[in-house]
Amino acid sequence: MNHLTDLTRPPHPAQPKLRAVVGVQRPAQARPLDLRVRAQRIQIDELIVDDPRQVLAHAEQAVLDDPEAAALLGICPAGPLSLPAAAALLCALHDTEALTAMGLRLTRHTTRVSASDQQTEPVSLVRSTGPGEEG
Repeated sequence: MNHLTDLTRPPHPAQPKLRAVVGVQRPAQARPLDLRVRAQRIQIDELIVDDPRQVLAHAEQAVLDDPEAAALLGICPAGPLSLPAAAALLCALHDTEALTAMGLRLTRHTTRVSASDQQTEPVSLVRSTGPGEEG
């Protein structure tokens, strides 16, 4: 008899035992649940105009440099520019640091987040911070 048919001999070390291979179960791969959660984040910066002339001058230049962005806000290059429209345009085009150099100062930053799935009402969170406060 050779070692392949001799049942009294132990199996060759390189050959795995059939029980060892069959008995090992691999954990099932966890599948992500598709809950269709929708989230909406709104960030609101409250600003103070420190220098109205400077804000208007920067905004008038921004209208010339980016007429498409100005048009989205309803600003016409030939029309008069109000201070709120000027501030809105500058806020749309620049970050807070640049706005400070343009005569605007951040007084409060608020983030509102709402999240919901298809079966439940939205859950909302509002966080608000001022300059120097940690969010």
